[in-house]
Amino acid sequence: MTITNRQSGTNVHEVADGIYRINTPVAIEGAGGFSFNQYLILDDEPLLFHTGLRRMFPLVQEAVSSLLPVGKLRYIAFSHVEADECGSLNEWLAVAPQSVPLCGTVAAMVSISDLADRAPRALADSELLVLGRHSVRWFDTPHLPHAWECGLLREERTATLLCGDLLTQGGTDLPPVTESDVLGPSEAFRQQMDYFSHTKNARAMLERLAATKPTTLACMHGSVWRGDGASVLRALADALGV
Repeated sequence: MTITNRQSGTNVHEVADGIYRINTPVAIEGAGGFSFNQYLILDDEPLLFHTGLRRMFPLVQEAVSSLLPVGKLRYIAFSHVEADECGSLNEWLAVAPQSVPLCGTVAAMVSISDLADRAPRALADSELLVLGRHSVRWFDTPHLPHAWECGLLREERTATLLCGDLLTQGGTDLPPVTESDVLGPSEAFRQQMDYFSHTKNARAMLERLAATKPTTLACMHGSVWRGDGASVLRALADALGV
């Protein structure tokens, strides 16, 4: 793990071949310790998944710059429209002139075509985008865990699921990657402040993701989990009672 900003604790760790987690720990009043993760895929057409909060942009930019010149970024991707997902989208578009927003068709239609300073590249459900050695596939997951436009990306070569707000873990002192229980801590956090929409289609969507057999679950908050991702996703469906 490399610390890129000692004041904030922002750090970078390679979690799969060519995929880097950028992590910033924070203290949130009333919620205790928390963390925000972005994921950078280094390739011919580099992709950043999650922008981070607008006010966190300098920290994330500094971390990305430790891995590549930010002007080389091609895609600024995110799961859904929320401040920590895409709050600094336009700041990234400004420093990476060749980049475009990357999102699902619903997000492009209802928000990003208006909010973003450049037109988005909208991915249809199951559409594959080749970055070079890596390829990412978009999965529509409406209202899982929340937002109509929600979707997730799976990197095909490393079987890494960029799983957004699924399996969120609280705390700031968690390891970058773990093979220990992740569902228990994430369910304990969800019970405190339930951020799931509880869509009736949750089990079908989780089963569809499980069928892709991810071996790395790249969470937006907390540790990355490594192992049999399918079993964790199916256990999440059971825990949700769907």
